[in-house]
Amino acid sequence: MKIIRNNILPLGRRYVAINLFGILFVKRGCLLSPQLINHESIHTRQMLETGIIFFYLLYIIEWIIRLFQTRFDTFAAYHKISFEREAYTHGDDLSYLSSRRPYSMWRRRDKFLID
Repeated sequence: MKIIRNNILPLGRRYVAINLFGILFVKRGCLLSPQLINHESIHTRQMLETGIIFFYLLYIIEWIIRLFQTRFDTFAAYHKISFEREAYTHGDDLSYLSSRRPYSMWRRRDKFLID
């Protein structure tokens, strides 16, 4: 994964990194831990499975739905997105991608769509 350090992306104070089309943009001076790289690598795998454009379309649609569920709490809505729930749940497991099943972000056993 290509990593670009910059002062612009991601937008907002709460975010350290953003994965755009498999390129990781990291705020200059922020710690880039193995767990964060793993989290973003999970997103890259999700993009490859769904198709990059479809991934972003689904991501935005689900975020809008989650906005209504959280009464327009943007940060809570972000954390409820199925793509993010999978990445946060398995971000600390650095071997997760080697055993991850395709489309795991939507598997009921992980309950990513529930809540």
